[in-house]
Amino acid sequence: MAKRGTGYFDRRGHFFKTPRDATASDIAALLGQIGDGESLAPGIAHMLLDRRSDIERLFAEHDEMMAEHESEGSTAPLTDISAKISKLPSRPAG
Repeated sequence: MAKRGTGYFDRRGHFFKTPRDATASDIAALLGQIGDGESLAPGIAHMLLDRRSDIERLFAEHDEMMAEHESEGSTAPLTDISAKISKLPSRPAG
């Protein structure tokens, strides 16, 4: 006998049993392929949902700092530190 149920769909139309899993799928799709082999994006997406309040707080603090920076009339660009960052050598999986 057929039964009625509730399901949730991500933006690509994939079915999930919980809204958390559907949202995590959408976040993982936004992140794209992370890492070699199987993507780390799904795990990161779930971690982002778990740490949502902390992340939202950090973005609120960031927005405050940016508003202060702009209200001070500072025309100085934010410091680019990309030249000071070294890429770590890749390690074989396993």
